[in-house]
Amino acid sequence: MSLLKTLPKGRIMARQPAWYDYDAPSAALEEWTDRIYAAASTDDTTINIYEPIGEDWFGDGFSTSKLNGILRQVGPKDITVNINSPGGNVFDGLAMYDQLREHPGKVTVRVRGIAASAASVIAMAGDEIHVATGSMMMVHKAWGIIIGNADDYQEASTVFGQIDRSLAAVYQARTGHSEDKIMAMLAGPNRRSDGTWMTASEAIEMKFADAEFTDDAEPAARIPQEKRDSIVARRRIEATMAKAGLSRKERADTFAKLDMTPRDASHNNVSLDPSVERSFENLLATMRA
Repeated sequence: MSLLKTLPKGRIMARQPAWYDYDAPSAALEEWTDRIYAAASTDDTTINIYEPIGEDWFGDGFSTSKLNGILRQVGPKDITVNINSPGGNVFDGLAMYDQLREHPGKVTVRVRGIAASAASVIAMAGDEIHVATGSMMMVHKAWGIIIGNADDYQEASTVFGQIDRSLAAVYQARTGHSEDKIMAMLAGPNRRSDGTWMTASEAIEMKFADAEFTDDAEPAARIPQEKRDSIVARRRIEATMAKAGLSRKERADTFAKLDMTPRDASHNNVSLDPSVERSFENLLATMRA
C-alpha cells in the first residue's frame, strides 16, 4: 500500500481568507540566498519547485494552479519533485501537499537546498523523501500578515490555530512523533515560533526524511556565473530588506521603482554591481538602527 494513503488531509478550508497575506520567513530567505538551482531534468515526470510558495503580484512563485497544471499533463505516472524553496503561502503549501498526497503514482521528493516553512509540508507528501548533503529542512508555526479589523484578527487567531494542528497532524503521521513533540518543534527552542532547522542527517534521524544523497548537478543544469551572481545579489538584498521588516509588497514595490522587478531577476536580466548591494545594506542597516 502506498504511504500516501496513510497521510492526513492538509487543507483546512476551501478558500484563503481575504485578510491573509504571506511572506517567507526572513531567516529562510537568507538561507536560500546562495542556493541556486536550475532545472536538473527535462523529463516530464520531474517537477522543480525552486521558488517561494504562492504566486506574487508579478506572477512569480510556485502556486497550486501551477502544480495542478503540471500534474494534469503528467497523468498517473511516478514523479520526482525537487524542492529548493524558502516557503511562503501556507494555504498553497497545504493544498500542494494534498495534490501530491492524492497523486496516483509514486512520489519521490528530493530536497536540494532547503525545504523551509510551507515547502517542508509539501515535502511530506513524498512516498520517499531524500535530502541532499548540505541541505536543510525547517518547520514552524503558521504565521502571516493580517490586514483587517478586530474581527479579522480574532478570526486569524482561530485559523492559525487550525493550521498549526493541521501541520502537526501531517508531521506526526510522517514521523510518528507525539503531538506535543511536534508542537514544540514548530514553536522552536525559544518558544517564539522561530521553528526548528534540521540538517539532512537530523531530518533523517527525526523521521522527516528517509535518505541522504550527494547532489551532483548535471552540466546542462549549471547556470553561468554572471547570471548566478545577479540572482544571488538580488536575493541578498531582498533577504536584508525582509530582515529589516519590509513586507513582501514593500520589497516588490522597491524593486519595481528601480526597474529591477523579481520577474526580471528570476529571468536573469538584472546585474547588480556589488557597490549597489552594499548601498542597500547600509541603507537598511540605518533603517534598523
